[in-house]
Amino acid sequence: MGQQITVTLPDIGDFKDVEVVELLVSAGDTIAAEDSVLTLETDKATMEIPGPQAGTIVQLLVQVGDTVSQGDPILLLETASGTAAAEPEPVPVPVESAPTLTATTVADKPTEQPIHIPDIGDFKDVEVVEVLVSVGDTIAAEDALLTLETDKATMEIPAPCAGTIQTLQIQVGDRINQGDQIGVVQTTAPEPVAMPESTASAPPTPQPTAASAAAPAPAETPPAEPDGQAKPHAAPGVRRFARELGVALQQVTGTGRKGRILKSDVQNHVKQALAGQTDTTSSGTFSLPAMPETDYSQWGEVERKPLSRIKKISGQHLHKAWLGIPHVTQFDEADITELEAFRKSQKKVAEKQDIKLTFMPFLLKALTVALARYPQFNASLSADGAELIYKQYCHLGVAVDTPKGLMVPVIRDVDQKSVFDLARELMTISARARKGTLTAQDMQGGCLSISSLGGIGGTQFTPIVNAPEVAILGVSRAAMQPKWDGAAFQPRLIMPFSVSYDHRVIDGAEGVRFTTCLASLLSDIRQLVL
Repeated sequence: MGQQITVTLPDIGDFKDVEVVELLVSAGDTIAAEDSVLTLETDKATMEIPGPQAGTIVQLLVQVGDTVSQGDPILLLETASGTAAAEPEPVPVPVESAPTLTATTVADKPTEQPIHIPDIGDFKDVEVVEVLVSVGDTIAAEDALLTLETDKATMEIPAPCAGTIQTLQIQVGDRINQGDQIGVVQTTAPEPVAMPESTASAPPTPQPTAASAAAPAPAETPPAEPDGQAKPHAAPGVRRFARELGVALQQVTGTGRKGRILKSDVQNHVKQALAGQTDTTSSGTFSLPAMPETDYSQWGEVERKPLSRIKKISGQHLHKAWLGIPHVTQFDEADITELEAFRKSQKKVAEKQDIKLTFMPFLLKALTVALARYPQFNASLSADGAELIYKQYCHLGVAVDTPKGLMVPVIRDVDQKSVFDLARELMTISARARKGTLTAQDMQGGCLSISSLGGIGGTQFTPIVNAPEVAILGVSRAAMQPKWDGAAFQPRLIMPFSVSYDHRVIDGAEGVRFTTCLASLLSDIRQLVL
């Protein structure tokens, strides 16, 4: 048996507490020297950590979402020098002179082993968001058993050994900590069993060659699922990304090391489905012609720059929303002359509380009243499209332009907060968005989103519905315009806006009524208190 060594994180510069975003190997994988074993990501760089030498992965000591620093242990490695391949080839013994030998082999004896939550870093009371196995399921070592989620990461808990699930002591919604028992697995343990003695007259047993002894079991074949289907080989972040897009990982071809499914593989699968290159009869996606590859350098010099991760993810989501939702956009405008005068009159009061009072908090409050009057805008379609789910809360998303791309943090319980409360929260969450410190939870659960381009310019635009929401508000720049009051033209501050909505849920008449209501509320903010 080979020597086991603990592999620690090498010198990564001045970075500390760097997040593990992808595990590139699993227990049992055979690696060569300098093969990448995991990926780390900071706010400035993404780096792959290589293995120091060849060998077989015994155990991973980190999971996706953990933070590590130089010198931290990341895995146990059985060095290649100790494998069967390095052993000398056995010398054959002539039959007539072979001594009497007593041989042993290994039999399997069922044992029960408790399953405990391994080291999950500094996280405590972590919520179980998905249980991936059931009692009676047959699992392989390192198969994912359940998914945990914190405000910073999603992680899957692997099985410590192969066997059959006997009991499960957790369910979705439970909160657990390191060391908690989550179930029992019936496994098999090696037990020596004496074999009949071989005599000198017995025919010699063929000895394996060094080459055949060194050949490990194929690691490229993922362990079988209980139903016989191979378990997809993918990191927790990729699994979550696939769930958000509604993609079955069993249908995705992995291009990573040992067939690992990467995020780009999921994205390419969606693109192929939209282009009619995969079977889409079950999903109902219609086919589109594939975009041809073009060599732009034939017309002049070009430069290639990768899209940011945010743009890649949001781009796929918006593409799916644009193709899957029948959009209608209703345009309107609101006279915000009095509202703007009132806002300016309250600026000094807000400044004394270190608050920057913008137009957005007033818009949020007006939206809460409009949504209460037209609840179909505060709803979502069920997955099968047969029901409309009305939300009894009011969480509004506000698009924020950041250096890495557009992000939509969600302001919760807008209807229960004052204008000053909303202004203060907008300042905080916008700053976090630009610093890149928002969590996934900060961008989930919205009822309706707002995309405001008024600070940049423009007159009108058609925003894309942020599914599973059914509507989105687009705000453009306000400008002074002459408006007839019945006797003369008066200068009025007019703000153009638009509402895009899902026509499966909202018809044209409802769309017009909603925009008219919102325009009326913004034109006379006294209605907000009625």
